[in-house]
Amino acid sequence: MSLPVEKLCRIIEYQFNNPDFLELALTHRSASGQHNERAEFLGDSILNFVIANELYDQFPKATEGELSRYRATLVKKDTLAEIARKLELGNCIRLGSGELKSGGFRRASILADGLEALIAAVLLDGGYEAAKALIIRLFNEKLRQVDQQNLKDPKSRLQEYLQSRQKNLPQYSALTIVGDPHDQTFEMQCEIPELDITVKGVGSSRRKAEQKAAEAALVIIEQTKTL
Repeated sequence: MSLPVEKLCRIIEYQFNNPDFLELALTHRSASGQHNERAEFLGDSILNFVIANELYDQFPKATEGELSRYRATLVKKDTLAEIARKLELGNCIRLGSGELKSGGFRRASILADGLEALIAAVLLDGGYEAAKALIIRLFNEKLRQVDQQNLKDPKSRLQEYLQSRQKNLPQYSALTIVGDPHDQTFEMQCEIPELDITVKGVGSSRRKAEQKAAEAALVIIEQTKTL
């Protein structure tokens, strides 16, 4: 192994029994026909599962929507690329000449994909527990911080998020109200025309339905990085 790869193994605190898994994980498609895209798929899957499981245990009172939002903030491209930079992963990824010349080793998408492939390599080499331990080590700080920005209700967070970026406020409207007066179900729509986002929320009150809709909008924003 090259010195950068040896350093990477020391940083992640894992030594490979079969270095071929690591070599493939660090090979971009621009460098070889045998590349890391399949490993990216596997790494993304195990990463999402481990993070979801940790969040489920960490926030026992969180709703499904809240857990989805927390996970989206942790496994999005920018977060993965940030962690990859701390590992100096870009120095280890094999790139074709064109990608090297264009600075591909600094590109967020390549770094994020490389990190997912690295996680898959550990999974294939050492099994689930080894991959889980690596993910928790890499995301430990992020997991501790995840709730600090999510203390306010979804409507407030969405409004503040849009205002901070000088976007128009979301528009809420009632789609359906069904049931007896003492047992109604509301379906509310949240629309953000500037971002081409239209989502729905259902709740036992108008307010709860609006919160659900705002929560759905936040998930889309986090996943797509629309703003």
